[in-house]
Amino acid sequence: MQKTTIDYLKSLKKNNNKEWFEQNKSSFEQAKSDFLQLVEHLIQQLTKLDSRYGELKAKDCIFRQYRDIRFSKDKTPYKTNMGAAFHLDGKKGGKAAFYFHLEPGNSFVGGGLWMPDADKLKKVRQEIDYNFEKFNKIVTSKSFVETFGTLSTEDQLKNAPKGYENDHQAIAFLRLKSYVAAQPIGDKELTDAIEKKIGQVFKAIAPFIHFLNESIG
Repeated sequence: MQKTTIDYLKSLKKNNNKEWFEQNKSSFEQAKSDFLQLVEHLIQQLTKLDSRYGELKAKDCIFRQYRDIRFSKDKTPYKTNMGAAFHLDGKKGGKAAFYFHLEPGNSFVGGGLWMPDADKLKKVRQEIDYNFEKFNKIVTSKSFVETFGTLSTEDQLKNAPKGYENDHQAIAFLRLKSYVAAQPIGDKELTDAIEKKIGQVFKAIAPFIHFLNESIG
C-alpha cells in the first residue's frame, strides 16, 4: 500500500466535493490502482485457503467511490474509504465474506455475515443450535481469540429470538443479528507488509466464514 493512497483519502475527507475531486482525478486514479493491486494480492492469499477464490476478479470485489445520496441527509458525494469484499457468490449473493476496509484512522480487516435477511439469519441460528460445539470451538480457538477477541455485538436482540429460550447455551450468539468479527489496523501498519497481516487475519477467520456459508447452503 502506497503512502500516497492514504494521503489522498485524508485529503478527500477534508475536501469532499465534486470540484476538488475533479481537480485531483489523477490522484484518485492512482489510489484506485494501488488499492486494486492490493486486492489482487489478497485474492491470491485467499486462493491458498480455498481455490475457488481464484475465480474472483479484483474489480468485482471493490466498492464504488461514489455515494448514493438520494435518500441520505449526508450529501457529501464520495466515500472517504475504500473497501473490498470477497464473496464466492458475488457481492450481491448474500453469503459470508472476507472484508478489508481502508480508511485512515478507521481501517480494519475481518469478515462475516452483516445484517442477513430473515431466512439466512434463521439458517445460521439453526446451525449454531444444532452444532454449537463446532461453532463454539471455532470462535473460542486460540487464533480466533488472539486475532478478534470475540464477535461483534453491535447488532443483537435484547431477548432470545423466537423458538429459543433465554437459558440456551448459545444464547449470546443466537441473539446476534449480524455475525462478524474484525481487527483494527493502525495507519502505521498500512505499509507493504499489510498484505501479510491481512493474509494472517483471513486465515484466522476462514473457519468462521466456512461455518456461516455451510449454514446458508
